Amino acid sequence: QVQLVESGGGLVQAGDSLRLSCAASGGPASTYVMGWFRQTRGKEREFVAGITWNGGRTDYADAVKGRFIVSRDDTKSIIYLQMNSLKPEDTAVYYCALRWGLIVTIPIMANEYDYWGQGTPVTVSS
Repeated sequence: QVQLVESGGGLVQAGDSLRLSCAASGGPASTYVMGWFRQTRGKEREFVAGITWNGGRTDYADAVKGRFIVSRDDTKSIIYLQMNSLKPEDTAVYYCALRWGLIVTIPIMANEYDYWGQGTPVTVSS
């Protein structure tokens, strides 16, 4: 059984940086995609960034391009989301997700992912 555990959320001021981590465990080694999503109250979960199993492909939502960087550490089975120049509109609960398979295009819809973490809250004050 795959388990995803996010960490690193917190309260920061606008313009600050924050790094989220997602530790993955369980499940057979295989090809997959890891995604970061975020959700605010009353809204649907939205795609933030994604990375393929070998790190060869990444994708970002327009709202975070140039500010956020997704990366992975194979040795620790961890993916990261480096968030720079944070804005109040980045405030949300951030989730990591996993989808098995050899994916050419990183999925951006939440229902395309198989496993989810519990989320970590990020609050950016103005």
